Amino acid sequence: MKIALLGAESTGKSELARALCERLSQLALPVVRVDEHLRDWCQREQRTPERHEQVDIAHTQMQHILQAPAQHVVVADTTPLMTAVYSQMVFNDHSLDAPAIEWQQQFDITLLTGLDLPWVADGLQRDGAHVREPVDQKIRQLLSTANVRYQVVYGLGEQRLDNALFCIAREAAKHPSELAQRLHQALARNETLPKWTGPCETCGDGECEHRLFTRLVT
Repeated sequence: MKIALLGAESTGKSELARALCERLSQLALPVVRVDEHLRDWCQREQRTPERHEQVDIAHTQMQHILQAPAQHVVVADTTPLMTAVYSQMVFNDHSLDAPAIEWQQQFDITLLTGLDLPWVADGLQRDGAHVREPVDQKIRQLLSTANVRYQVVYGLGEQRLDNALFCIAREAAKHPSELAQRLHQALARNETLPKWTGPCETCGDGECEHRLFTRLVT
């Protein structure tokens, strides 16, 4: 079962991926984390990729995800869809859109990290707080084009983790696989998770989403 974490820079994807894996491991679920290939690439090359290098980064990211052990919950700290978004932003290149959309459809659950965290510099990979909203919008546009259902995760610290687990539990319940049902049942037994009280599960308005998850943790 594959869980994708998407989001603009400095929205806590890597921290959330680590926290999710730790919590799922504590619940005796088989889980593996696939880290962001771009981060390793930039650290190795000491620069950001050029246009012609984007396709290999996208392919390698997905290859690592597909090579994760079978019958595990796979938590992917980003997917090729993020490479496609930055190819649009930096190079005005849409050539990765189609393969990224096709790959994204292979994930069982897609979480989009919200913009409520403060922006923090992180070496070569981050351009500034001003790019987060345009990136967030492009992610949503591609997900909409791919007809991929997604959940937006807000909250600080444990709240963000609990909101993500809540979304995962709700989505896992809809999947027929044995692993998905084990995941749902394990999370459903966690009494600390917030209960759904919102009027709309598919609202795409950021402010509405933020109010919704604020109510979940109060």
